[in-house]
Amino acid sequence: MPALDRRRRILDPLEELCKQGMEALSRGRLPWRGFGRAGGSFFCFSLKDRQATLRLIEPMKYFRITLLTALMTGGLLSASDSAPPHPDTTGEGWKDLFAADLSDAGFPAGVWTFEDGVLTASEDKNIWTKEKYQNFILDLEFKTGDETNSGVIVHCSDTEKWIPNSIEIQIADDFAPKWANSEKTMHCGAIFGRLAPTKSMVRKPGEWNRYTITCKDRMIEVVLNGERVAEMNMDLWTDPATNPDGSKIPRWLSKPAASMKAIGHIGLQGKHGKAPIWFRNLRIKLIE
Repeated sequence: MPALDRRRRILDPLEELCKQGMEALSRGRLPWRGFGRAGGSFFCFSLKDRQATLRLIEPMKYFRITLLTALMTGGLLSASDSAPPHPDTTGEGWKDLFAADLSDAGFPAGVWTFEDGVLTASEDKNIWTKEKYQNFILDLEFKTGDETNSGVIVHCSDTEKWIPNSIEIQIADDFAPKWANSEKTMHCGAIFGRLAPTKSMVRKPGEWNRYTITCKDRMIEVVLNGERVAEMNMDLWTDPATNPDGSKIPRWLSKPAASMKAIGHIGLQGKHGKAPIWFRNLRIKLIE
């Protein structure tokens, strides 16, 4: 076999693994692992904390992994592809995000109310935790109305000028044409304006949905109704105008996520326009 052909047999599969890994990196999907065969040997290419590792693995181990990944993911194994179940929020370390009397919250008087365990707003005004949070799991349920546009806000450093100074996990009625036809980074489950959800998982207006949002160091993970729909590595969002995948960031999100601190107030967006929003079972747990 000519030397060039031998090199291609070895390098081409590795190059393909690298391309897949770089795509995962651009979307902030870390850690990531891919497996391939090159020149009669089996390799694992992995990315963790933006560091690449390529190593030889045993043939039988490769066979077991290949069979598993073919069943699960069509040939790719990612440590991030299978969402964990929503957590049991009655366990140790969990607490309510807000007190029942909202004494630990910041919001304009008369706008937000708790009734029968359901939190809702009468105006487009946010409610904020007085406490700042870093490294946490936030679990909650929400219900939309027709054309609802709301959100869960994390890492907010300025509650008065929150839009450029925070990260918003979008809540939207994706069944309404207004939102179904919008940019995918504005669909429910998106990191608003920055990262589109991998799939649409929101339920129809009037039905309760569940979010589990995990903020750990510079990573943000979003699980919606049992499916992991977004993972963001804030350090990859270095450009104020363009996302890592080349899509445009709305001009009002003028601060790159990479420049933000991964700590801040947590907020909920109120009644946007005429569309209502409801929340319940808001629970939070600090993690190391």
